[in-house]
Amino acid sequence: MTATAETELSVRGFRHEAFLYRGDDDFLRGAARFVTDGVAAGEPVLVAVAETRWRQLLERVGEVDGVQHVDMGELGRNPGRIIPAWREFLAGAPAAAPVRGIGEPVWAGRTPAEVREAQRHEVLLNAAFAGTDRDFWLLCPYDTASLPEEHVHEARRSHAWVVREGRHRPSRTYEPWHDAGLDRLEDPLPEPPLSCDHVVFSTGDLAGLRDLVSRRAGIAHLPRERTEVLVLAINELTTNSLQHGGGCGALLLWQQPGELVAEVRDSGHISDPLAGREHPHPARPGGRGLWMVHQLCDLVEVRSRPGATSVRIHFSL
Repeated sequence: MTATAETELSVRGFRHEAFLYRGDDDFLRGAARFVTDGVAAGEPVLVAVAETRWRQLLERVGEVDGVQHVDMGELGRNPGRIIPAWREFLAGAPAAAPVRGIGEPVWAGRTPAEVREAQRHEVLLNAAFAGTDRDFWLLCPYDTASLPEEHVHEARRSHAWVVREGRHRPSRTYEPWHDAGLDRLEDPLPEPPLSCDHVVFSTGDLAGLRDLVSRRAGIAHLPRERTEVLVLAINELTTNSLQHGGGCGALLLWQQPGELVAEVRDSGHISDPLAGREHPHPARPGGRGLWMVHQLCDLVEVRSRPGATSVRIHFSL
């Protein structure tokens, strides 16, 4: 299939494209063209990249009406917060207008856990916007000069389209999310260290768990305000276990370089892969606990199969 302007114009709905670039100059050429083409077509544009990338892009295209920016280093620290940001952007755009965005969730220097969740996010984007009646073109940059080849390979699997050196083509290795895309991302999380705190809990134990978390945070010198937020997040997860996870669960808690990590396990099943990544509907009960946890924590990892759910949260020290 030859990549032509006609091919691009024939794509409607959600177009999820991996932009494979090599270094700053290549990024700026491709990103600037994408933004200016959108502005020329009267399309609202949101650029979600690191602050340094945004400053470089501004030097190339200048301040342009209709172009918004959000710092991906802040928003995307927990990739679970990115889809709601795109939802909000679309909701604020004129109803009939095509929209486009740039979102770079994977960059050199991210931790393995952050990369896992960013890759999961890329697959979940396809689920979140499948069948949308909006023309939404999302360009996701990947720096082939600084990222491992396996990250680039994953990008090709999660994006239906790939652009490289200005040429747009369908990805030959794309996996639709409803076929195999999510299954391969449900692999178990790495095992916690043997030295972690491991407490089984049931009804009546939550106060003791909150005390344990507070003491552990104090040992790690987590500031008081951050400790209160951590306690609140773990209280939400353990309460969910009691209500929806079989009435009991296990809390694992440990410290690793630069962060405190907690994991709550139970025998429940979260059937909606977008749980916690969609703003709770005010008229629909439930769903608020996991949403709150995503807003509170620096990183959230969810793995759920029938009869077994694990939610791991990371808190920077």
